[in-house]
Amino acid sequence: MTSSDFDRYIAGWRGPLLAALVALLAGLPALMLLPPLDRDESRYAQATSQMLETGDFVDIRFQDDPRWKKPVGIYWMQAVAVAATSSVENRDIAAYRIPSILGAMLAAAACAWAGAAMFGQRAGFLAGAILGASFLLSTEAGIAKTDAMLCGSVTLAMAGLARIYLATRAGEVPIRPHKLMFWLGLGLSILIKGPIGLIVVAPAMIALSVWDRDVSWLKRLGWGWGLPLVALIVGPWAIAITIATDGGFWTEAIAGDLAPKIAGGDEGHGVPPGLYLLLAPLLFFPATLLLPAALSAGWHRRSEPAIRFLVCWLVPAWLIFELTPTKLAHYTLPTFGALALLAAAALTRPVGKASRYAGAGLTIAVGALLAIASVWLLTEYGRSTAQTWATITIVFAILAGLIGAFLMLHRAAMTAVIASIALGVVAHGALAGTLRQLRPLSVAPQLEKVLLAANLHPRQGRAGPVAVTGFHEPSLVFLTGRDTELTDAAGAARALAEGRPVIVEARDADAFREAAAELGVTGRVVGEVDGHNYSKGDDVSLTVYAPPGGPMVEPQR
Repeated sequence: MTSSDFDRYIAGWRGPLLAALVALLAGLPALMLLPPLDRDESRYAQATSQMLETGDFVDIRFQDDPRWKKPVGIYWMQAVAVAATSSVENRDIAAYRIPSILGAMLAAAACAWAGAAMFGQRAGFLAGAILGASFLLSTEAGIAKTDAMLCGSVTLAMAGLARIYLATRAGEVPIRPHKLMFWLGLGLSILIKGPIGLIVVAPAMIALSVWDRDVSWLKRLGWGWGLPLVALIVGPWAIAITIATDGGFWTEAIAGDLAPKIAGGDEGHGVPPGLYLLLAPLLFFPATLLLPAALSAGWHRRSEPAIRFLVCWLVPAWLIFELTPTKLAHYTLPTFGALALLAAAALTRPVGKASRYAGAGLTIAVGALLAIASVWLLTEYGRSTAQTWATITIVFAILAGLIGAFLMLHRAAMTAVIASIALGVVAHGALAGTLRQLRPLSVAPQLEKVLLAANLHPRQGRAGPVAVTGFHEPSLVFLTGRDTELTDAAGAARALAEGRPVIVEARDADAFREAAAELGVTGRVVGEVDGHNYSKGDDVSLTVYAPPGGPMVEPQR
């Protein structure tokens, strides 16, 4: 296929569609292969399942505890996905992840659509493909929480804002569909994660107005109907949750969740500024080789309206995230669209020598780092079943780095990024397969298998809620149901006396036996699970007990 043939093939709607397909291919392995993750994913999924079970789609709860930290958007999307493709009883985590992969596809398509207007069809498609294939977005695409859909909604809003800004700069009148994209994306981002989208959108608007010394373009956004549209998206639920919780949701969401993250390192995630800059080469892989060129384009071509818009999208929000004490790797994801577009813009001109060498060095380093991480995971937690997946991960991560670097150094930057994306997507998919095979990290799924084999799982209808000590992770609650009792040794003994199955961690074993002896009850061991609780960083050894009586089964390990 010649260059002109390729340009014709991705023209019009086909470029964004193909970029969305790249995001789908990159995120699908994680969606299909990873077990339910602790802790946030399983909390989201369990809260969604309780909505479907109870029919209460306003008040968000995890078991009996209020989950008043984020708005309801992602829960509603997950509920629709589960109702359409699965059922609550199946406890199929893949169904809960569907909104995340759709969010990643939306982000890639919106990025490609905006890029086509900024730099041409080819650069637009490449920008969308770079974003969709990035390790950060393709990982979040396979996890049932807010971040991939937040990226999609913010990228949609910024794509619409870019078209409005560029039209105004060109002396044209912005059209209503572009304004609609902006307000829809903004409203959706608020319904998903509150003010986080505004942290990206508002500073970009302010920075552009200050840089241009012109605020007149802001009058063209359609405020008169845009703000009511946002209110219509967010308002009904906001009113309902305020009434349902007597205002408690807002107290918890702002004072209990948002404020601690701003004031200090919430939940042990406090890190000095610079972490996101350090992580960027890894999280942007396999397009890492274009990072230096993207930064160079942002600086040297800042007089161009399109580049200026991207700089104002990227830099203010990135600085805010860096200066916020609480840091998690995915926080900067809504700015990755700007980074991908800058990388694609760099490809429209010859890449300078310094950028080529720096990009080649970075991509080789990241490929090697992924290979080393895979070897470590295999050595620490792997079994023979993980070796094939890990080998594929290692080979393709190294190839993505080496081939991309080789082509980059030989002035074939566009071929380099296409090859790196193709190889990197395979490496990411194989990494998901590797993680699935690391059985010591999949404690909850192993416990579920023991319960099912012993005919003790609550959904088999033969026992009451499971009681567990020492492993109080949301993944187990998601797999065994809302009524799962997270308790101590004495509580486990009482549950056994009530005829319910119990799971006891080794550190509670002596206390459990003493409490059971006092109650005059003896359980039967039906299985043992040894593993690593990665949320706490502790090794765990759990014994599953069946109540007296019932069918005899062979203990499982």
